[in-house]
Formats: sequence, structure tokens, C-alpha cells
Amino acid sequence: MINLQTIVISLLRSPQRRETAQSELSRTNLKWSFIDAVDGSQLKFPPPEYQSRKVKRLLGFDLTPNEIGCFLSHKQAWQACLKNNQPTLVFEDDFILLPHFENTLQLLLTEFQDWRLIRLQALAKTQHDVVKTIGDISIVKNHEDPLGATAYIVKPEAAKILVEHAKDIYEPLDHFLEHEQKHGVEMLAVKPYPVDISKAPSTISDRSDRESLRGIRKKMRSLNRLLDRAFAKDPWFPK
Repeated sequence: MINLQTIVISLLRSPQRRETAQSELSRTNLKWSFIDAVDGSQLKFPPPEYQSRKVKRLLGFDLTPNEIGCFLSHKQAWQACLKNNQPTLVFEDDFILLPHFENTLQLLLTEFQDWRLIRLQALAKTQHDVVKTIGDISIVKNHEDPLGATAYIVKPEAAKILVEHAKDIYEPLDHFLEHEQKHGVEMLAVKPYPVDISKAPSTISDRSDRESLRGIRKKMRSLNRLLDRAFAKDPWFPK
């Protein structure tokens, strides 16, 4: 594959998932490698990037240790993208490659390169605007966050911006990637998605019982976000 680095983020304690990822990628022509994921369950203290009080005030809840570990793991992948100065395909280790996967990569690397960050999977269906159509493939801008960060390609210029803005961890990784208002990097997507993650269980198992905010807690979060927009020098939820 032309000028493409491929990284699979994987926990050392999940050998079966590593084997599955290896099996999937062995059917491709990609050269790839594992990055050992940051195991959030082993973090003894929150990292300096994470500011619990601000996160709880603006999100209404703390991120879980595994969410923090996930964010830090992707940050390592962006740093590898910068180090090698190559577009980088980033996987989490819970994916299934669909038949049009390699053809889609070829199109993105040769026929349509006007992107900096592009999504290859989603957990939720979303409406979108079509940016470019090439045969059966459409490059789109989603109207909502499709959720998940199991497969995407990032270019070095975008990775540099993401690393800079990851000095503060203020939301789950997949939301951060879509938060263009904050970091200024537009995340496009390719449809139909060439990577399927619908059948794979997540290793972030410590957020499943998180309840949606209601009542006074939801009102307080809205108020805190309003104050943040109005008075913070670098608001987390800008207009």
C-alpha cells in the first residue's frame, strides 16, 4: 500500500483479540504493527493531562480509567504518525475488514486525498452531506457523531494538531476526534464503511452502567458549559 503506516492498538492482556486482528490483517497487503495500549485499569493515578474537576463539571461525570487509557493509547499512535511522517491507519483490535476495504484505502491514497482525518467505521447511523463520490464509494461529512474510534486514517499535519490539543483530556476519545469546534480538524468519513465493529465487544467495560444525566445535574452541566463558553480563555465547548 502506498505511503501508509498501519498501527493496531492492543492490550497485552487481550491475546485473543490480538490473534483476531492478526488474522484479519493477514488477508491484506498491509505492513502493520502493534502498539501496546495503555491499560487504564493499571493507572494508579490520573495522568497530568486529565483534569477531573473540569471534566466532571463540563461533562457531568468522570471519565473511567479505561477511557483515559484509550485516549492515551491513541495519542501514542498520533505521535508515531508524526515520528514517521506518514499517513497512519489506526486500528483498535476489535474489527472485521469488509470486502471493499483495500479498494477503499487505494482510493483514499491515490484518487481523493483532500482530507486530513477520515473515519472507516461507525457504531451509529447518521445523516451526511456527500463531499465526493468515486464509483460505489462516497466521502461524506456526517451531521452527528457516529461513535467509535476503531478505524481511521490520520495524516501527519492532523496528528500534530491532535497531539497538541490532547495536552488536556476532557472527553472520550471518539468524541474528541469529532470535536472539530475544539481542535479544528475536520473528520470526514467513507461510506459504505469498509470496517465492521458491530460484532466485537469493547474492552472499555467500566462505563456500561453510566446513567444519562437528568434533572438538576443536567441543568448544572448546561450552566457550566455556558459559563465556560463565556469566560474561559480556551473553552472546551466553544460556540
